[in-house]
Amino acid sequence: MNLPNKITVSRILLIPVFLLVMLVPFSWGNVEFLGADMPVTHLIGALIFIIASVTDWVDGYFARKYNLVTNLGKFLDPLADKLLVSAALIVLVDLELAPSWIVIIIISREFAVTGLRLVLAGEGEVVAANQLGKIKTWAQIVAISALLLHNVIFEMVSIPFDLIALWVAMFFTIWSGWDYFAKNKQAFINSK
Repeated sequence: MNLPNKITVSRILLIPVFLLVMLVPFSWGNVEFLGADMPVTHLIGALIFIIASVTDWVDGYFARKYNLVTNLGKFLDPLADKLLVSAALIVLVDLELAPSWIVIIIISREFAVTGLRLVLAGEGEVVAANQLGKIKTWAQIVAISALLLHNVIFEMVSIPFDLIALWVAMFFTIWSGWDYFAKNKQAFINSK
């Protein structure tokens, strides 16, 4: 397994750590940080989530720079993103920090695209993430980070950036899903 794939696997391995910090009722108190009052566990969970998210850029950088792009990486990288984002969104619903209906839309799109990827992979076609999919992922990461950090900075000026970012993420999630199915419709039809 090459370095980019190892970095991708590390992103997957950080998910249980994130879940442990966010869901086990540790009583580490609260912290006030740049206008937001939040449990220390949410701050630590947000940092773990952000570190895991940054590995998405790092593994892609090394894969392209050193010509280490593999079919395994093309499959694992978006899967790791979907697992991390889905876990974080479910935690946010559980903590009542995100509306469940938006999370359902986002996760449904992720399952649908993953299903199409699996069908195409069965036909020997591996489809790497496109630019719109990458924008969608980063919009989701920004929204989730803002929600985990209780709208830090923006809370001082009463701007609901975290919820606005979540709406933007939902928009790009729907658009990129539509685009993905439109571009791969013929391959999907041919696989029947």
